[in-house]
Amino acid sequence: MLKSPLLLSAAAAGAAVTAALAASPWWWAAALPLLLLTAVGIHDVLQRRHSVLRNYPLLGHLRFALEAVRPEIQQYFVERNFDGRPFDRDTRSIVYERAKGTDAEEPFGTERDLYLSGTEYLAPSMAPRPVRTDPPRVRVGGPDCTQPYDMALLNVSAMSFGSLSANAIRALNAGARAGGFAHDTGEGGLSEHHLGPGGDLVWEIGTGYFGCRTDDGGFDERQFALKAAHPQVKAVTLKISQGAKPGIGGVLPGAKVTAEIARVRGVPQGRTVVSPPYHRVYSTPRELVRFLHRMRELAGGKPVGFKLCVGSRREFLAVCRAMLEEGTAPDFIVVDGAEGGTGAAPLEFADAVGLPLREGLMTVHNALVGTGLRDRLRIGASGKVATGGDLVRCLVQGADYTNAARAMMFAVGCIQAQRCHTNTCPVGVATQDARRARALDVADKAARVRRFQEATVRSALQIMAAMGVDGPEGLRPHMLVQRLDPHTVRSYADLHEWPAPGQLLASPPASWAADWEAADPDRFTG
Repeated sequence: MLKSPLLLSAAAAGAAVTAALAASPWWWAAALPLLLLTAVGIHDVLQRRHSVLRNYPLLGHLRFALEAVRPEIQQYFVERNFDGRPFDRDTRSIVYERAKGTDAEEPFGTERDLYLSGTEYLAPSMAPRPVRTDPPRVRVGGPDCTQPYDMALLNVSAMSFGSLSANAIRALNAGARAGGFAHDTGEGGLSEHHLGPGGDLVWEIGTGYFGCRTDDGGFDERQFALKAAHPQVKAVTLKISQGAKPGIGGVLPGAKVTAEIARVRGVPQGRTVVSPPYHRVYSTPRELVRFLHRMRELAGGKPVGFKLCVGSRREFLAVCRAMLEEGTAPDFIVVDGAEGGTGAAPLEFADAVGLPLREGLMTVHNALVGTGLRDRLRIGASGKVATGGDLVRCLVQGADYTNAARAMMFAVGCIQAQRCHTNTCPVGVATQDARRARALDVADKAARVRRFQEATVRSALQIMAAMGVDGPEGLRPHMLVQRLDPHTVRSYADLHEWPAPGQLLASPPASWAADWEAADPDRFTG
């Protein structure tokens, strides 16, 4: 039982007080400390700042005692790889501190090995610029879009209601509303918890078509059009694949499929939900492009895009050919990196399948530039984006804006207990257990989400100013440098090929020619 220590303390205090009154005043020596302990436990349950203490009164203080010696304790686990491929300690600290509004400088400099092969750094300028105070927005909406949306530089990435608790979803959306950024629903459907707080939404549709699903699991145009018309839905995403599990569908354990989840998704209660690995609505690049165009019509002209973890450059070029031949294109593409995380992915997929975000971003960006399509759509980046430096790197590599999932989970209180699949999340983030979820105070965690996003975008703008540019439009590939070995560094401009606008149509570079020639708008190829 979650509150057993408090109950035991209260029972022991009651027994000690009874003994002191009935037997001997010496029992007060035990009763007073027990009463104090009980009072602390009651305060833990009633306070709203720490989810761990609300779920684990008294016992939760052990976590904070360990945090007091964090550098020694956490470094021990990091060095021995016991925290399951999480963010590194410094990144977690940045997210937590920004969410709490206590972002501070770290003494004694960096702990990075700056001479390690593969290390990247952003190049500062000898002529830095003033830091702009108005965070830029990215207009999402191509020539076929009649209701464009201005996207923030950092937004909430896709996390479904079902994988996350209702309180976590509400906190994320309330934070997005307060901060003026977008909240991707994930593929689990459009729930009242997404809509209730009033934040802007990007509705994600996966292979299960949850929320717009026919009885046999197909896509229901009528349901989709009805829900896409909601004023909070600012854009719609068709999820082809995601970084942590490219090529397979999502899994929601039956223990988390409550009556409410079943209603929102349109699935049986209590049964494990496995999304198909493929879409029914298309089987060729041309069919994909046509379906996206149809989605935009059904959505009343709102921006429509798709999300993928890139695998084959040839396949993506086939989609580009289909866009050119059909004369239409999506309004945005979200590139997810293989480094993305989830609590419902086979370990071998997370470790071995799909391109990392860097390669995926550059593949999509350069393919669109080379085919003359880049100006009509925007690119979002999702894959372990947590700091201002991460954000700026993504922009240099080809993105227009970024989405964060795991960092946003940290902001609402995730402590990386890695119990997401068991329904026993100790802080109420990734659970459908009402007792555990109630520990997550929506108002407090929404403020943390807003503070984290605001501080991270501000950090990105500070970095860009230090690089000598006024905003994302001034970033260039030569401003990101990678160390190849202890003696050699090269900029991205030198390391990678950047086709000129329309170059693939006129005279493809030798390294692109074979893939471009083989790209077939009527067939996906490996």
